[in-house]
Amino acid sequence: MTESVSVTRPLRAGAEESVRELIPDVEALAARLQEVDYLVGEGLATSLFLSLRLPQPLLLEGEAGVGKTEAAKALAAVLDTPLIRLQCYEGIDASEALYEWNYPRQLLRIRLAESSGSELGEEELFGPDFLIRRPLLQALEHPGPRPAVLLIDELDRADDDFEAFLLELLAEATVTVPEIGTIRATHPPAVVMTSNRTRDLHDAVKRRCLYHWIDYPTPDREVEIVRRRVHGVSETLAKQVALAVARMRATDMQKRPGVAEAIDWVAALELLGVEQLDADAVNRTLGSVLKYTEDQELVREEGLEALIEEAGA
Repeated sequence: MTESVSVTRPLRAGAEESVRELIPDVEALAARLQEVDYLVGEGLATSLFLSLRLPQPLLLEGEAGVGKTEAAKALAAVLDTPLIRLQCYEGIDASEALYEWNYPRQLLRIRLAESSGSELGEEELFGPDFLIRRPLLQALEHPGPRPAVLLIDELDRADDDFEAFLLELLAEATVTVPEIGTIRATHPPAVVMTSNRTRDLHDAVKRRCLYHWIDYPTPDREVEIVRRRVHGVSETLAKQVALAVARMRATDMQKRPGVAEAIDWVAALELLGVEQLDADAVNRTLGSVLKYTEDQELVREEGLEALIEEAGA
């Protein structure tokens, strides 16, 4: 990966002032995130604040389901700006992330020109009307007044070449389309990248980003999160689920449950009218929180009663 890449991108003066007025400090950002039901610790709030105000991309790492993607969604809600998401996967390339030409539409235009006997220049076929804008270009072309939040999700699923391409693009917040010219962002996006650490990202990525690791929340914090997402659930049931999930995470599971799974589990229990955890309720709804047969069998082998006791039910 090239060493000449820089990821500090100046915001347009108006956009910078708008962000500064909305979020003057870390405490204001934390309060606004709480207003959109995203509870944030001081470390993550600080990282998000610095990412916005420097500005600089933020790399969030952590186990699946701990709230990395939700952090970007909440930030977009706070800024009242679009969330533009690029979901990474093995083999993703520039055309799928940036732009491609609308070939069916171009072919139709050619046939129309042929049927009418009119001339058709190449510049007519390769203009903005025939350009399919993928997430990266959409984020660069966002008109403001505040920057869009560009979520590059699960970057660890892409390869090294895509990492290099990505940083080179974000460095200058520009892209050159050969047939059109250079497209420069007037409001460079606020970039949040996430990784589940299925592989290590290149050091060049981490050096050029702010970095924050999101860990599993404490049971008390998880109770707060769950009760904000599942309205009407009792504190007792939320606490029992949080403690049961904490016990599951302490075992040698193939896929430890995240906060998202805890929320799903509480929602399922609430829908079934369960007011307090018992072995039958756990057994019937275990698929809401554990998504691998091996993990479910592990919990059953260790004893559902033991899990209930640990949860204080």
